[in-house]
Amino acid sequence: MASKKLNGKRRQFTPEFKAGAARLVLQEGRTVAEVARDLDLWESVLHQWVKQAKVDGGKGPAGALSSAEKDELAKLRRENRLLKQERDILKNCLGGPSRRLLDEKLQERAPPRRGRASSVGG
Repeated sequence: MASKKLNGKRRQFTPEFKAGAARLVLQEGRTVAEVARDLDLWESVLHQWVKQAKVDGGKGPAGALSSAEKDELAKLRRENRLLKQERDILKNCLGGPSRRLLDEKLQERAPPRRGRASSVGG
């Protein structure tokens, strides 16, 4: 299975290819091993695609995120990170009383923190 990784680069697959591969397993009744071998994929990768296809089709475990929800979550996290960076830049530009006033206003507007074990990276 050394052919699966070419030139040390990860292969990328379109959503259509992933859906088609999952469809071979889910709708045509072929085994994951068979489809993975035919498409030159790792079985574990195809298992993930099949699992995600089930979730997207409404047949996944409760609370599992669909592909669209995962995309939206990633977009919102990027946007949140950018807004925090912009806020920090503005805070660093201000000094003295203006900064204290801004800090107070931000604390008033901040939503209550959820119970996280640590605030590392966030």
